[in-house]
Amino acid sequence: MGTVQIIITLILFLVLVVPMGKYLFKVATGEKGRFDTFFDIIDNFIFKIIGVDKEEMNWKQYMISIFTANVIMAICAFIILKIQGFSILNPNKISAMGSGLSFNTVASFITNTDIQDYAGESGVSYLSQMIVMTFLMFTSAATGFSVALAFIRGLVGKNKTVGNFFVDFTRVITRVLLPLSIIIAVLFLSQGVPQTLHGNITVSTIEGKFQDIAMGPVASLEAIKQIGTNGGGFFAANSAHPFENPTPLSNLIQILAMMLLPGAIVYNFGLMLKNKKQGWVIFAAMGILLVAVIPVCYLAEKAGNPALIHAGLSNIMGNMEGKEVRFGIAQSSLFSTITTAFTTGSVNNMHDSLTPLGGFVPLWNMMLNVVFGGKGVGFMNMMMYAIITVFICGLMVGRTPEFLGKKIESKEIKLVALAIIIHPILILIPSAIALKIPGGLSSISNSGFHGLTQVVYQYTSAAANNGSGMAGLTVNTTFWNVTTGIVMLLGRYVSMILLLSVASSLASKQGVPESAGTFRTDNWLFTVILICIVLIIGALTFLPALALGPISEHLMLH
Repeated sequence: MGTVQIIITLILFLVLVVPMGKYLFKVATGEKGRFDTFFDIIDNFIFKIIGVDKEEMNWKQYMISIFTANVIMAICAFIILKIQGFSILNPNKISAMGSGLSFNTVASFITNTDIQDYAGESGVSYLSQMIVMTFLMFTSAATGFSVALAFIRGLVGKNKTVGNFFVDFTRVITRVLLPLSIIIAVLFLSQGVPQTLHGNITVSTIEGKFQDIAMGPVASLEAIKQIGTNGGGFFAANSAHPFENPTPLSNLIQILAMMLLPGAIVYNFGLMLKNKKQGWVIFAAMGILLVAVIPVCYLAEKAGNPALIHAGLSNIMGNMEGKEVRFGIAQSSLFSTITTAFTTGSVNNMHDSLTPLGGFVPLWNMMLNVVFGGKGVGFMNMMMYAIITVFICGLMVGRTPEFLGKKIESKEIKLVALAIIIHPILILIPSAIALKIPGGLSSISNSGFHGLTQVVYQYTSAAANNGSGMAGLTVNTTFWNVTTGIVMLLGRYVSMILLLSVASSLASKQGVPESAGTFRTDNWLFTVILICIVLIIGALTFLPALALGPISEHLMLH
């Protein structure tokens, strides 16, 4: 039954990708759509209010616009968190957030990471939940999506401009994120997710005691949390909480919402390139890497903990520790795999309670950071590996490598190599520091291999802008707030700069006519080679850390 649930979810994903990809193509290219008359009125009003010049930008102007907008939003968000103790939309009288935690929270939500070192129901007011968290979920997702569209324009274009950030940013919010969020929020409401500005409700329990039930504007946050691959929850328990994710149907909607846009943007790439086969080749490489790890997590959790058998206890239910009964092993394992492959970060079970091999899968997904990813993140990273693949194949046959009709030369390879290496640097160096100094060691709740995994997982999640956590670390400290905040910012913006620089460099090159010696990149052979390159580089980079963490823990457990 669990296998059937997983297969049905993947089939639904494939069915939804094509129409969504076609719609994204119209949004990206400005091609007229059915509702453009309505959306044009909204967009033009916004452009007029903020004085947007629709002139095309080069990649440097595009990045400056991103930085300017993001810095202003970050400052405003920080101020709101510091003054949230006032009575405005604060029925539960939540106090102001500390400076270290405010920095971490702003860095987290502005970068689409949404690591939460606070408990949502007790750490932030409704004002902050709406104006900081929900607002930044829209803007951070739109920023990432805009960069992905600019990146594609650079790859397929013939001039140095990559679009206009403010136009892309506005169109993505008004035509994609906002409509989809409204639809998904309504679906969540139908499943029992609350949406209210009333304060917590005090109820009498069957024991005759009193309990506070946290409420709030949950459905609106939950919708953009998933469709924007943000991941930050209204409650500390995230999508394991019955008010965020009450039913198996709401769980399915959440999984599909996470997958929809990252998958559709790959199909959109094929349309913008005018070569659907090329788009499907990249999609297939990502899909194979995804499908390969789903059974690993599922079977590991289904097998359960052998220590229970050695103790003479029943293990027939598998590893249900940290999981909700309403989801079971299959939907919990699939959720854990999808949320880290698609760089969302929401969780419907506690990753700290996963078996060693079950926990290996989300960690591996974030380390690779190419399996669809968030708003174009996985796609752009996979294209970097595609360029590396073409370069290696060119060296093997003694021919200047070409990709998408453009010659790949030393400048592009240096930028790509730097873009690939910055990810493990941001993971492994901070992890080594945290495992060395008292500020890092004091937060580890488990000794041995699992404790190392907790540390590596935290920085991997931050560097990949994922946001999920193993929940075993005491992370609301100055050390963890500052270090993870810095890693999140560098993981987001350094990658953007390098990737747009590569796309701009390729856009300025003259096209190379296809010949008999051209290495084709739109067939299954390229898919296989691309997967091999991703696995080889990923294994060489991260295998030592994985061997000392989940792999050793698994071997010791058995």
